[in-house]
Amino acid sequence: MPNFTKQAIKASFWKLLRQQPINQISVRDIVEDCGVNRNSFYYHFRDIPALLEEILLDLANTFMKKYPTIPSLEEGAEATVQFILENKKAIYHVYHSASRNLYETQLIRVCHYVVSTYFDAELKPEAVPPDEREGLVLFFKCELIGLFIDWINAGMSESAVASLRHLFAAFRDILDDMIKRCQ
Repeated sequence: MPNFTKQAIKASFWKLLRQQPINQISVRDIVEDCGVNRNSFYYHFRDIPALLEEILLDLANTFMKKYPTIPSLEEGAEATVQFILENKKAIYHVYHSASRNLYETQLIRVCHYVVSTYFDAELKPEAVPPDEREGLVLFFKCELIGLFIDWINAGMSESAVASLRHLFAAFRDILDDMIKRCQ
């Protein structure tokens, strides 16, 4: 049953995080919400940041399992946007907290996954040398991260998603040009 308890703690914390900022959530709030005692919380997690770190890791892993292939950078970025919007309030609270770095670490992982998975499918190993490929992955990963951070800082408005789509489409042209130069 410990796994059930751990999952209940995670679910309660994520539910509370959708309602209020991290600094307003206590261990007491979490254990009262899920109906376990404090010792159970501390058996599974060192503290709230450790709990958050595990949840964000789980979310990133869930995203990567949900998208085992990335047909285009545009679709991969769109999927990332939708995933963020599904968890908008909680992500907003994490992003504007002292634990922001935990979110950014997983965002970087997801962006790297999107770009490298797309390139694995799209670029033949003989088409672009490995060091050139890594440079392309780094460039496009950083572009995605920058776009997502700007979008999150602007409040994650759904109306801004259309602008993001235009930028993702522009990636296609830039990518084609960079691949030609690498070859």
